Amino acid sequence: MRRHRRCFCTILPAHILRHIAARGQDRHRDSALRTLAIDTTHRMGRATYQLLATGAHKALASSSPGEQRTIYTARNEERLPGVITASEGANGLPTPTPTDKAITDAYDGLGATYKFYWEVFGRNSIDDEGLHLDATVHYGTDYLNAFWNGQQMVFGDGDQVLFAPFTSALDVIGHELTHGVTGDEAGLIYTGQSGALNESISDVFGSLVDQYKKGQTFEQAEWLIGADLLIDGHSGSTSHRAALRSMAEPGTGYDDPRLGKDPQPAHMKDFVHTMDDNGGVHINSGIPNKAFFLVAKAFGGKAWEKAGQIWYATIRDRNLRKTASFRQFAHRTHINAGHLFGSSSVETKAVLDAWQQVGVNAG
Repeated sequence: MRRHRRCFCTILPAHILRHIAARGQDRHRDSALRTLAIDTTHRMGRATYQLLATGAHKALASSSPGEQRTIYTARNEERLPGVITASEGANGLPTPTPTDKAITDAYDGLGATYKFYWEVFGRNSIDDEGLHLDATVHYGTDYLNAFWNGQQMVFGDGDQVLFAPFTSALDVIGHELTHGVTGDEAGLIYTGQSGALNESISDVFGSLVDQYKKGQTFEQAEWLIGADLLIDGHSGSTSHRAALRSMAEPGTGYDDPRLGKDPQPAHMKDFVHTMDDNGGVHINSGIPNKAFFLVAKAFGGKAWEKAGQIWYATIRDRNLRKTASFRQFAHRTHINAGHLFGSSSVETKAVLDAWQQVGVNAG
């Protein structure tokens, strides 16, 4: 088992925050600029984590399966982990019983993500060895983001105008915790195509966490990421709800003068070459996102039962390089579909066809 790696991965990309900072009203601009400054500090590794010396903060592993959660509050300061507000209680209930919705949502979101990985893949937490799941809510003032820092989850409250509290979207919680899974298993370098794959894998499993919780089939799912974060008033460029990203139609997540327009491509011919965003990790992830959507569409039913199994086998594939390109990752999904369903199966052909539809040769 590979050790989980420290990283700083946010749900809201910098290009949205910069657009808000440039085009927003004073309050929106201030929140976006403050968030950009905080995120930059974390990325440069200057953040100070005040890990509690008591036994209450346990970034430890538990050998027996089962959720082990602790929720902290930063009290709108920028110090981690903060003050303990709830921890794992009897029958999976938090103790003491929270009266704060952000605490409840964070606790439930960690639990739903743990349950998905355990029940679908037999995975015992982030590292498959029972890693304690910790989260801090009420981080910063009007902080417009949520992130996994390699150690814990952190949630801002949003500004209640453009963005709801970042604990309000289960797919976002699943997305961020999956960065920990990917770091532990595949260690995909967070830049360029391997970084875009890292982001896409988090979108894939974040969406599946949400679908699993709701018991949705492919046809019932929205295939949107972060739709619950956007407060009413944002306009999408298609008939679906506005969201940070659309896996079904990359590039149509949002189209709003305050946020800008979704820049994601859905095909390699539109691949964005940029030095921004770690080489476009939040942008070009639209291409593998679309490929997964097409695989799930070909199978129908519950997407975690076949498509999810192929993607999970691929991030655990020891032949997958940390610097994998889209083509290399696609090839491993094709190989793993063959391992799971047979090299001549309709499932394996569907994987090959899906990648071809987005301009990637998986053969």
